Amino acid sequence: MRILPILVSGSLSGLPLSVWAAASGPALASSSPSGVGSLLQVMLALGFILLLIVGAAWLVRRFSLLPQGLQGPLKVVSGVMVGPRERVVVVQVGGQWLVLGVTSQQINLLHTLSEPPELPAATPVAPAFAQWLQAALAKRGLNTKPDGGSDAR
Repeated sequence: MRILPILVSGSLSGLPLSVWAAASGPALASSSPSGVGSLLQVMLALGFILLLIVGAAWLVRRFSLLPQGLQGPLKVVSGVMVGPRERVVVVQVGGQWLVLGVTSQQINLLHTLSEPPELPAATPVAPAFAQWLQAALAKRGLNTKPDGGSDAR
């Protein structure tokens, strides 16, 4: 009976290991791949999934992507971080704006505005990276067009 696996192994050389092991008998059918390789693969997959969950949670918190309820009398107009756990938030309640200081322990009323102020139109300011990129492109001899495109000299 030992001749059968040897003869069969020549014809099964192109098949996966599990098929060859099943044809070779019970001794090879019970063998498994390397435990360290499988463990490493599982750990990497788990780490990747956890990283995706943490990244998605950060994006939701950073860009306020949480679903807003129906528009009621209370509306958050703006907010800015002033510390690791402190924020200044402008909330519109009816016709009044409330400027609130929010910490992890309490909320303080900083100022009340009876009428929402007229805000000037914001002028776009180029971030530092955009300025650096523009200077680097200029050094390489690339012109940037006002519409965002670029062409080589």
